[in-house]
Parts: sequence; structure tokens; C-alpha cells
Amino acid sequence: MALEQEEKKKLQKGIAELYDESSGMWEDIWGDHMHHGFYDLHSTVSVSDHRAAQIRMIEEALRFANISQERSKWPKSIVDVGCGIGGSSRYLAKKYGATSVGITLSPVQAQRANDLAAAQELAHKVSFQVADALEQPFPDGQFDLVWSMESGEHMPEKAKFVGELARVAAPGGTIIIVTWCHRDLGPDEESLQPWEQKLLKRICDAYYLPTWCSTADYVRLLKSLSLQDIKSADWSPYVAPFWPAVIRSALTWKGLTSLLRTGE
Repeated sequence: MALEQEEKKKLQKGIAELYDESSGMWEDIWGDHMHHGFYDLHSTVSVSDHRAAQIRMIEEALRFANISQERSKWPKSIVDVGCGIGGSSRYLAKKYGATSVGITLSPVQAQRANDLAAAQELAHKVSFQVADALEQPFPDGQFDLVWSMESGEHMPEKAKFVGELARVAAPGGTIIIVTWCHRDLGPDEESLQPWEQKLLKRICDAYYLPTWCSTADYVRLLKSLSLQDIKSADWSPYVAPFWPAVIRSALTWKGLTSLLRTGE
């Protein structure tokens, strides 16, 4: 047990340092949103479209979750679990007129997110703090919308993660999880193929990710909590154009100067 706690602390320290060091570079190149974009499969992607695609990712997640278009049914209180520099929190707060609180392991991200909220005159609506997503500092049932955009992949205990999301959700509230998953296993498979495991390990080592799970694993965990109206989908084809764009952006002059400033 002590060893598990030590490993968890080591992982969290690595995640915090990763984002302390890289968030400024990411913001320089991509702006507020530290997540994939969502792309139309049948259109040619232009360079200028990538930031718009990140907004589409947010809107597609809301659409998929059937968030009502009726003002009277809009979420009034939101938690952004793994908030980055607060792009989603500020976007959702403005869209719905809601209050939002974001949590991150990175002190640099939390400070920058609060600074951006103040600059956009949203400090009365949006706030950010350093906190553990597996032990959230909120009472039960506090939030109408529980939002996790590409943070679940960092969680070492997936059951505890979704349990906390469910705990802080208000009765009748909505939980939205957009996260990295490996493919679902076939009926005769006990594990991924060795080459797949090797590839995922390289990604884990680079981004401080613990063991991966599948979408089916998440669905089973959510069902075990007796949650209702559980939906899932694989958006891999829609987000695939984003990574080539990230690589290209890192090779631009702006990307290279940002890399030099962060010392990476």
C-alpha cells in the first residue's frame, strides 16, 4: 500500500512538472485549449482551422451528451476536472452563464488560468485551484455538469476517478468524459497485441500516463455506479488530423522559440 502511494505521488509530481514546463509553449502556439480538435472527415484541414477544431471538440461533446438548448435547462454550476489553463471552463461559463471551478495538479496552470479569467473579466464566474481529481475538495452533488476533457488518461485509478466524478455530480446532472483509450478487445482476446502494448508504453513514458483502459472498461465502471443514459463513441478518426498539426507547429519558428524558452 505504501509503495502504491509512493508511485501515485511520483506520477502526480511528473504530471505537474510536465504541465508546469509545457503549458506556456502550448498556449503560445495553440491558445487556451489544451486538447485535440474535432475534424470533418470529408474536408481538407487548413492550418487556421485547428483552433476552431478545438472549439468543435467542446461543442461535439456537449451535443453528444444532449445538453439542452433551452436556457432554463442549462447547467448553472460546472467543474472542469483536469482544467489545463482553463479554456473549457471559460468557454462553458460564457456559453451558459454558469459558474465554473477548474482543478489541476499544476500550480503554473492554475495561476495562469486565474490570470486569464481575470483578463477576460470572468473572475467572478470562474476560478481554478490545485487539487487531486481522485480526491476532489468538493461536497457531494455540487455540480450540474462534470467535465473532464482529456485528463482521464492521467488517472492511475480509473474506478476512483469515475467514482469522484459521480460523487460531485448533482442529481440529474451530466458527466462528460473525453479521454484517450486503447481499442476494445475482441471476444477471444485477453490483452492487446505486443506491438500495441509497446507503442502505448512509449506514449505513457512521454506523457506520464499510467495503464490504459478501453472505452468498454469505462462503460463497465460507469454502469457499476448505477448511472443512467450512458453513451460512448470512438472519435479517433475525427481527432487524427490533430497530431500531424502539433508536430508541424513545433517545427515552425514560433514553435521552436517556445521550445527554447521552456528549455525542452
